Amino acid sequence: MVEELPSVFLVGPMGAGKTTIGKLLAKQLGREFLDSDWYIESQTGADIAWIFAKEGEAGFRERETRAIDELTQKPQIVLATGGGAVMSAENRAFLHQRGIVVYLNAPVDVQMARTAKDKSRPLLQQPNPKQILQDLYSTRDPLYRQVAHIIMPTGHTYPRHMVNQLLQQLASFDMSAITAPNNQS
Repeated sequence: MVEELPSVFLVGPMGAGKTTIGKLLAKQLGREFLDSDWYIESQTGADIAWIFAKEGEAGFRERETRAIDELTQKPQIVLATGGGAVMSAENRAFLHQRGIVVYLNAPVDVQMARTAKDKSRPLLQQPNPKQILQDLYSTRDPLYRQVAHIIMPTGHTYPRHMVNQLLQQLASFDMSAITAPNNQS
């Protein structure tokens, strides 16, 4: 089964567990784990917060689209994307047409608990981070759902249990869903 599976791409809000689940899933599948934010940092020699400060969100998003394009062409990987990667129609098309997209759907309270003290998240360096998370979730949830082949709720079970559930879903995945993308606009 593993050899036949295309790459698996994890999308979802910050704090959803994309990196944690991605690493565990990659280990179970015997695949390389990649993180698009880490990739951007390694390519630029700067962290995401610095890129946001110097180039703004628009500059970061341009870098992100180049990274998503490159990374989604790699065979048989597990990729964790940044929370805002789905904002670009181009990124959604790359993801949806080049692999299996798993939306890790974390409620705002779970996101808040996991990200509240994380100073490396530029979008949360505001007076009311919970409101920011709520606004981002409201805007991005429909896009995550649009691009996803599989939707998994997070924050309610242990990561290893989630990975086992995901492996079961991947085992019965209909590969024709990748070649027949939904509306990407």
